[in-house]
Amino acid sequence: MSAPNSNSNARQRGQNLRIQDEELGELEPKPTLHTPAVSPGPESSTRRRFQEFSEEISQTLKLQENKEELVRFWDQFTRKGKRKIGVMESLKAILYSSWLNFFLVLIPLAWISNFLGWNDEITFVLCFFAIVPLERLFDWGGEQMAFYLGKELGDLLVITLNNAVEATLAILLLKRCELILLKSTIIGVVILHLLLVPGTAFVTGGARVIQQDLHPHLTELNHSLLTIGVLTLLIPAAFFSAIDSSFSIDGETGAQSVVTDATRHTFLQMSRGLAVLLLVVYVCSRIYLHNPPGEDNALDLAETLHAPVALKEHLARLREEDPEVNQWVCMLMLAICIGLMAATAEYLVESIDFVRGKAGIRQEWFGLILLPIVSFAADGTVAIVYFVRYMFKHFFREPSPPPTLAKGEAIDLSIQFTLFWMPLFVLLGWWTDKPLTLLFETFEVAILIGSCFLVNYVTADSKTNWAEGVAMVSFYCMIALCSWFYPGQDEIKLLSHCGTVADTLAAALNRTLKD
Repeated sequence: MSAPNSNSNARQRGQNLRIQDEELGELEPKPTLHTPAVSPGPESSTRRRFQEFSEEISQTLKLQENKEELVRFWDQFTRKGKRKIGVMESLKAILYSSWLNFFLVLIPLAWISNFLGWNDEITFVLCFFAIVPLERLFDWGGEQMAFYLGKELGDLLVITLNNAVEATLAILLLKRCELILLKSTIIGVVILHLLLVPGTAFVTGGARVIQQDLHPHLTELNHSLLTIGVLTLLIPAAFFSAIDSSFSIDGETGAQSVVTDATRHTFLQMSRGLAVLLLVVYVCSRIYLHNPPGEDNALDLAETLHAPVALKEHLARLREEDPEVNQWVCMLMLAICIGLMAATAEYLVESIDFVRGKAGIRQEWFGLILLPIVSFAADGTVAIVYFVRYMFKHFFREPSPPPTLAKGEAIDLSIQFTLFWMPLFVLLGWWTDKPLTLLFETFEVAILIGSCFLVNYVTADSKTNWAEGVAMVSFYCMIALCSWFYPGQDEIKLLSHCGTVADTLAAALNRTLKD
């Protein structure tokens, strides 16, 4: 009997222990269901520390590379280890840089003619020839600064200075709120630099060679930049043509138009947004040209294997030869020339109104053709003089070898004017409360798109010849011929007046009733 009793007592004690364990388990916190995190092993910790160390090294090397690039730029700008150009030597070089400096004496005469109210024809002629030496000094000063700034920044400075006269004229027109004439002038400047100027250069430069070369990389980028600048103007024009914009002025029923201040406000908002985007595109393109990506991103695009030989020789000349003027003296000279040119260009614009009034030229042709040609006439005069000198050397002296590098810098002028200056004018109009929009007339947008396509086709293979130059000049003459008969688009004129649309309609109605 003792054995069974002992077994039953043992079972009873086991049950009591299990009950106690369950009760204690209910009181204790239950473990979470997720898998506990495993501490990283020695391999993963070492790999993470190595990655952090590599990132620190790469950042340090990048900062060091940027610092070295700034040091190289400053050494080039200050010409470290090379001969310094003196002040007197620089002033002498500026004075003898061109025989056109003789016309600088016309600047005070042009100002006196404006202040004393001489005949408009005299003031116009004096201002015109006074700007000629200033533009020549812009070209020469930009070429000299390329020795100090390098190829990319030097080209940017030359392009900007060459656009200085046209940009100044456009700002003066914006200040006077002649927005219709300003828009026509913008289109006229772009097609002038796209067709007439490079076309003439291709004809004269390629007369003695089968073909001339262009830089392939820069040409491909220019195609994209030029196309986006031109197509940006197509968007507002297409948007405007898609809405009902009927316009009529009748003495009996009054002025009727669906174009209102609300419509203009819409295009103002649209244009300001497009202007900011165009500026972003231009800034990004300049960053790419100045610092292309890659391991050796300091490599100049002009030094690649595909660059023309003449362009490489030009880069070697910038590195090896000495400039003619000190960099600080050159910068001061350019600043003074910009001030003189701005005042003289203003007097030129004021005196040129006699051409529009007495000759009976339509405002569209005046802005598309005449005013851009006048603004570029200074460079054109210089080009004609140098062409005559070249022909004299060719027939009466030993002829110089024909150039193999095509002069397509004028296309860069059009790109900068479209992507930088045009949106800048829109933002300046916003700041000065001038209703300047990117809504251009359909005819103007059409001729601009046609010019863009022709230029892109001509330069697609990075080679040009004199026959293609003739085609470009001929197309410009076609535009000039058809623009002479173009009456303008009334709806765009209505939206391009300062003041409210209702006041403009009322003034137009009053003129119609008087007639």
